[in-house]
Amino acid sequence: MSQQPLRWGFLGTAHINQVLIPPLRASKRNQLVAVASRTQKSAEAYARKWKVPRAYASYEAMLADQEIDVVYNSLPNSLHAEWTIKAVQAGKHVLCEKPLATTTNEVDAIAVAAAKYKKVVTEAFMYRHHPQTLQVKEIVDSGVLGQLQLIKGAFTFVLTRQGNFRTQADMGGGSIWDVGCYPISYMRMLLGVEPVEVFGWQLTGPGGADETFIGQMRFPGDVYAQFDSGFRSPLRTHIEIVGAAGTLSVPVPFKPGRNEKIYLTRGEKTEVIRVPGQELYIGEVEDIAEAILLNTPPLLSLADSRANVVTIQALLESVRTGKPVNL
Repeated sequence: MSQQPLRWGFLGTAHINQVLIPPLRASKRNQLVAVASRTQKSAEAYARKWKVPRAYASYEAMLADQEIDVVYNSLPNSLHAEWTIKAVQAGKHVLCEKPLATTTNEVDAIAVAAAKYKKVVTEAFMYRHHPQTLQVKEIVDSGVLGQLQLIKGAFTFVLTRQGNFRTQADMGGGSIWDVGCYPISYMRMLLGVEPVEVFGWQLTGPGGADETFIGQMRFPGDVYAQFDSGFRSPLRTHIEIVGAAGTLSVPVPFKPGRNEKIYLTRGEKTEVIRVPGQELYIGEVEDIAEAILLNTPPLLSLADSRANVVTIQALLESVRTGKPVNL
């Protein structure tokens, strides 16, 4: 396998697939060779448009192709666990779009399959691999902000596509699963510990899923976090980290580009820190290739993904009960 590029297949024709095409084609260790859809017509149309060599009329057909090494699972949330497990059982490694699953039982089943079949499975949280994220984490860990007190974040946008799976509860929809998972993941990553108590509110739409979610989390050491996510508000993305000695503002935390700025404020002085970046999605592609070819652990472990699901489930339970939930 190390003598030739890893051969990738897209499980589905979701819009998000497009962002993986350039990094796969730029990589010397990876190669896009196939796409699968629910019909031959759909698969062939996608293959023609994006110049993908092979088109399959079913997901099963692509998984049966023994020349496919890695599958990118971009199906609706409710299908992530099922088809990730089927891909692993068919001998494929999997990069699964976030959220990896919507229940801890599903994450556990994925972990069991990955261990049994000795395959790499990792969640596609692309921001985790970006140089800006690594630098923010380094600044927080350095102690320059003093004792951490509060982290605030948001990820919202206006969703105009009626009936989209993101708004359908029975398809694993909801803003917290689609975009709220980002600030939750980011906050957990920065602190390196899990929340001990959470509380949430939501506004639901016709599909039964939340279209706005507001959450609070209490972490060990009396560090607090607040976030909101939603499909009804204008595009907003930010993270602010507040410590006793200063604050760090990250205007573009979840989809950083090649030349971003973060702002470190101490007293009356604000330092502008420029971060040379990279193509946003190249990190997750190279990370799973590294894990497969060199047998190194992926940056985002299944345990980390599971912990994010635990937190989200607790926030949703808080909504149902109207009470804080202890983890």
